[in-house]
Amino acid sequence: MTLPDFLRSAAEHPTEVVFYFALIPFAALLAGWMEREEDHLPPWNYLYSALLYLVAVPATVAVGLLVVRYVEGGPAGDTDDLVLLAVPVASFFYTAYVIHRRVALSTLPGFGHLAGLVAMVALTLLLLWGVNRMGVVPVAALKVQYTVALFLLLLIVVRSLWRRAAT
Repeated sequence: MTLPDFLRSAAEHPTEVVFYFALIPFAALLAGWMEREEDHLPPWNYLYSALLYLVAVPATVAVGLLVVRYVEGGPAGDTDDLVLLAVPVASFFYTAYVIHRRVALSTLPGFGHLAGLVAMVALTLLLLWGVNRMGVVPVAALKVQYTVALFLLLLIVVRSLWRRAAT
């Protein structure tokens, strides 16, 4: 299954996509109801961080897909793809809002790095798009697992260069 096949399959089964992105903020609400006084302490703060990351990365990928479609001159968002483009972003903002009402986001482990992670993911997506456009690796023709592996490899390279540049 290639990446376009995966996206087409996800667009054909929007119920599963909506279920996933509705489950994350629901889990944040549920965790907030379960523990009201120690939200900023482990394990609750780790749960909140994990929930944010589970929606932040797909939301960044959705925005990246939208930008790539815009740059390539295609339609910015078909109605079929609305679920793939809007739901992850809306879920991220709502999850962040729900969690922010419970705890200060700066107290969550790794959340100070979320903006950096989003920037690194965006830069990696840009590099992946560039590699595909130059014809070095036909990313769109690769199977999903190879695309993800290439993405993770590029993310590791970008992260190491990012750290080296920061010091």
